Parts: sequence; structure tokens; C-alpha cells
Amino acid sequence: MGQCWNKLCGGETSDNEQSHPFEHASGNVHLITTIQSWEEKMSEANDSEKIVVANFSAAWCGPCRTIAAAYCELADKYSSMIFVTVDVDELPEFSTSWDIKATPTFFFLKNGRQVDKLVGANNEELHRKTAAIAESTTSSK
Repeated sequence: MGQCWNKLCGGETSDNEQSHPFEHASGNVHLITTIQSWEEKMSEANDSEKIVVANFSAAWCGPCRTIAAAYCELADKYSSMIFVTVDVDELPEFSTSWDIKATPTFFFLKNGRQVDKLVGANNEELHRKTAAIAESTTSSK
């Protein structure tokens, strides 16, 4: 399907991952492994009028592991947004419904609708898009 997921931002960890500095780095990154957990986060975001940043990735994906730390940092910095990671291997049909062709793929959602998208582990572009969307939502309030 694509290229990557990392369990360092709120997923389960093995004993040898316990000392990694980004493990559970943010309570604002949520691992999505069921449709129900996706729907709960979308409902929470809609109720609180928050932007969702959805990272579709896979455990075996090198680029996903590479950008995981930056994703965690963004979640810490932009606590007014909800960050989720969808494991494409746990939810293959759901990921296909989002037309995921490569991982990581990031979607920026407002009221359940896509406002932007980024395919690939481009750290600079992920930071730029996240900052721009965060700024646009605070300036429109």
C-alpha cells in the first residue's frame, strides 16, 4: 500500500523502545487501529472545532519512522489540533477508502473535510503546512 508507521507517538512500545526520547512524546498523538477510534476522534474534533492532522503510515516504513519525531513535536507545539496516526496495516480497507498510495500520507481535516494533504516524509513541508493551517484557524476565530 505505502511506505511507513512508527509506534513512538502514542502506540505500544517494546522494552527496547522504552528509552527513546520521543516515545509517547505527546498525549495529542492518537493511534487509530479501529474505525470506532477514528469516528470518536473525528467527533471530538468536530465538537471542539479542531483541525485533525491524520498520518497514514506503516510500521515497516522507513520514511514514516524518520518523520515520526517531527510529527510528535508538531503535536506538542500545536495542542489546539488533534494528531492521529492510522496504521494502514491495521485498517487496510479504510486506508484504501482514503486513496492511500504511499506512506506516510498526511491529511489536514476540518469538520471531517480535507483542507490539505502531504504525501511523503517531507519534514519542512509538514512543518510549513501545519503552521499555515494552525495560523489560518486562529486568525479566523
